[in-house]
Amino acid sequence: MAPKIMQICLSRGWGGLEMYPARIIPELQRQGAASYGLALEASRVAASMREAGAEVVTVASAGKALLQLGKLLRYIDHHGITTLHCHKSSDLRVASLLALRRPSLQLFFTEHMGVKRPKKGWYHRFAYARVTRVFSISQATYQRNLKALPLPAERIYCLGLGVDTAAYEAPLLPRQTLELPAQGCLIALPGRITPGKGHEAWLEALAMLDRSACWQALIIGGTTAEEGSDEAFVARLKAQISTLGLEERVIFMGFRRDLPALLKAVDIVCVPSRNEAFGLTVIEAMAAGSAVVGADSGAIPELIDASRGRLAAPTSPQAWACALTELLDDVALRERLGEHARQWVAENMTLQAHVQKLLIEYKGS
Repeated sequence: MAPKIMQICLSRGWGGLEMYPARIIPELQRQGAASYGLALEASRVAASMREAGAEVVTVASAGKALLQLGKLLRYIDHHGITTLHCHKSSDLRVASLLALRRPSLQLFFTEHMGVKRPKKGWYHRFAYARVTRVFSISQATYQRNLKALPLPAERIYCLGLGVDTAAYEAPLLPRQTLELPAQGCLIALPGRITPGKGHEAWLEALAMLDRSACWQALIIGGTTAEEGSDEAFVARLKAQISTLGLEERVIFMGFRRDLPALLKAVDIVCVPSRNEAFGLTVIEAMAAGSAVVGADSGAIPELIDASRGRLAAPTSPQAWACALTELLDDVALRERLGEHARQWVAENMTLQAHVQKLLIEYKGS
């Protein structure tokens, strides 16, 4: 019998954690699993899960969810849901109580952020007691979770994320169609515009590049709080761009729904985040065949080696300027790195393979 899975994410934020359920739901359904969701009313998470094809039940707040356990249990019973998959550590309160009341339910938790301190007090021992398995999204977070979580090693599993490579197989679109500069090497930094993503050091590195060379820098991502960004930080970046004299070189592209097409059209993708738990943007850029420069910290070095990209210290503008200069000066190198990266992702990091592994866990535990 096909598993019936409820994805639980009671967040009003909008980042990789919140986007993940909607990313896997279509592939889960394609591989035969029925999908349901539990999310907050009027949240982007709820809307994204519905758009992905899941039936979604909503609550006003995480606190209200605790008060509506009976209603949620009746929903679970009525739909024959067999598995809960939680994505936010604070949501384990609700998920664990549901699993406690229905011992036949399996409960999985994907630890998206990377535990920064031990979680072995009485509350965490209770919350994790009903968890069938914790998924760590990288070796870096796996090692931290082994030390920090109140679970035996056999209940913690490293399961890296995946990317839908089919989205990157469309023909390359002309730059003008994508509202991109027509000439020069395009250097992009995609993702949420928030502190910790490395924008400041990256801008300083851009200021060190040869101004006589033909290049343009793109910051891809929403600039408002509703789009997941820090508006005060965006304002600081704009001031920094002005101070560095980069107004004619750096373009804010805003939030884009056509990210695969955009990544295929740019030449260099930069991910200077100081402590990525995985680095989804890295494998998205690699799937697009772009040359990638990533931070040599967090989980990013698990994805990039010298044959498929470059690494640079996230706080060193000089290191970033050096890596970017090497790629700016060598088109053939950019193309070679991009092609090796694309092949590696196709062989190792597809969304299809990721979901297959998920289903093995759902069915076999």
